[in-house]
Amino acid sequence: MAQRLKTVLSGNPELRPLLGQARALTALQRQFNGVALPYLGPHLAQSCQVLGLHPDTHGDTLVIAVANATIAAKLRQLAPQLVILLQNSGWQVSGIRVRVQVSFAGSPAKTPPRKLGVAAHSALQELSSTLKDSPLKLALENFARKK
Repeated sequence: MAQRLKTVLSGNPELRPLLGQARALTALQRQFNGVALPYLGPHLAQSCQVLGLHPDTHGDTLVIAVANATIAAKLRQLAPQLVILLQNSGWQVSGIRVRVQVSFAGSPAKTPPRKLGVAAHSALQELSSTLKDSPLKLALENFARKK
């Protein structure tokens, strides 16, 4: 799929600049992840998406989209250090602008119910057979029956 898209973009003169821009954004995203990972940790760094470099009066401003306000606050706090690290890596970035963009995640995937192993099943049956008639014994028997 990605190879066909690359072929379409590179084959069309009107779309060819889009391919170059996509490559530049991908490189910038990788560079940002490499710099931000020690500061933000893997979970927070992965929730940041580079939207682009926008020209400013002092240089280029790196625009980053994040999933929520908590990540945005942390990123804004670390922005001066990240700018220096990006500059040391060769990027001409004068600042970082953070945008909160909550994306639609859709419904969470349903996880299949967990099944008891053979050892757990036999242990439940053994335990329920040693108990006197009680709600606990009934619950263990029902749970063991479901397997």
